[in-house]
Amino acid sequence: MRSEDFIELDETYAAHTYHPIEVVIERGEGAWVYDVEGKKYLDCLSAYSAVNQGHCHPRILEAAEAQLHRVTLTSRAFFNDQLGPFMKELCELTGYEMALPMNTGAEAVETAIKVARKWGYQMKGVPDNRAEIIVCEGNFAGRTTTLISFSSEAQYKEDFGPLTPGFITIPYDDAEALEEAITPNTVAFLVEPIQGEGGVRVPSPGYLQRVAQICTAHNVLFMADEIQTGLGRTGALLCCDHEGVRPDVVTLGKALSGGFYPVSAVVADRKVLGLLRPGDHGSTFGGNPLGSAIARAAMRVLVDEGLVERSRELGAYFKGRLQRIEGEHIKEVRGKGLLIGVELTRLARPYCDDLREQGILCKDTHGTVVRFAPPLVVTKEQIDWAMERIEPVFLNGR
Repeated sequence: MRSEDFIELDETYAAHTYHPIEVVIERGEGAWVYDVEGKKYLDCLSAYSAVNQGHCHPRILEAAEAQLHRVTLTSRAFFNDQLGPFMKELCELTGYEMALPMNTGAEAVETAIKVARKWGYQMKGVPDNRAEIIVCEGNFAGRTTTLISFSSEAQYKEDFGPLTPGFITIPYDDAEALEEAITPNTVAFLVEPIQGEGGVRVPSPGYLQRVAQICTAHNVLFMADEIQTGLGRTGALLCCDHEGVRPDVVTLGKALSGGFYPVSAVVADRKVLGLLRPGDHGSTFGGNPLGSAIARAAMRVLVDEGLVERSRELGAYFKGRLQRIEGEHIKEVRGKGLLIGVELTRLARPYCDDLREQGILCKDTHGTVVRFAPPLVVTKEQIDWAMERIEPVFLNGR
């Protein structure tokens, strides 16, 4: 079958909730993917930063294959021999006392919201059903009913009401707005250290330090959504590490499994996650032995192969090369590590289509931004190869 045939099947039988770049990927290895005709592309999206360790990393593949032959799912009705070690290793890696495993990033954020509310009622004394969580304009946490309830995108909400109450929205990168919005019923501030879907928006230096101080002063949980920015993507293990801040709650996902399997988690100290009791929350697949074994291998790869440091060094190089392009429609190049956005003065999608023709796969976000986020295993030589193709597109783009 040709690419056109697979696209036709997708368009005919799959609900139209995405507008994909027109390439049909058949296999991947490292930073490269190949379409059904055999053409090679440099992946500069990494499945929205889920493939930080590269496609089909052999060590993660080996762990997955071994576990597939043992047991894949037990449910949380029973213990399994992978979950405990996974939770321990995740806590040791991130520096928190407890973790709660889930599957998708959206589930992790939903979990964090529930935990924050419970903390507010039990520890802060907020009256029942009055808890408020402050969020930022331009956020993206997923498309469940609760998560779209605090989205700034009108389309995400249209025809999906009634929405979930209890959220207060303030401008991003505005610490004073946070302090002004806090009330006695505020239980948490939920923020992305860099807004990925919001256009790779990087806050001002010191912003995260200031909001951490404000949250501490007002007895409000500081919750960082690190699902896209965490696990090395920005050149630090957690993006918050750039400013030396330690959130009360962190959500993780995507690269936690290296792209092999849906694995996510909430990490926090015992004073927060320790409030949960059996029956408060759960997931049949959350913490399953297959996902746990894969995540353990994925974390080891991040550490053993120095991918955090690699992201910092090669991200600076890649961003520097992009900043030197003197395209008339380039407004700004910004980012940290290997999460980089090129903001244009016109729509970004045509540029992504042109880059696809040149063997570069990336995706537009927020209308006018081209996001570059290759796997952290990408090499300097591969970035140079990409730049030979990227620069003419931005110089001569439509």
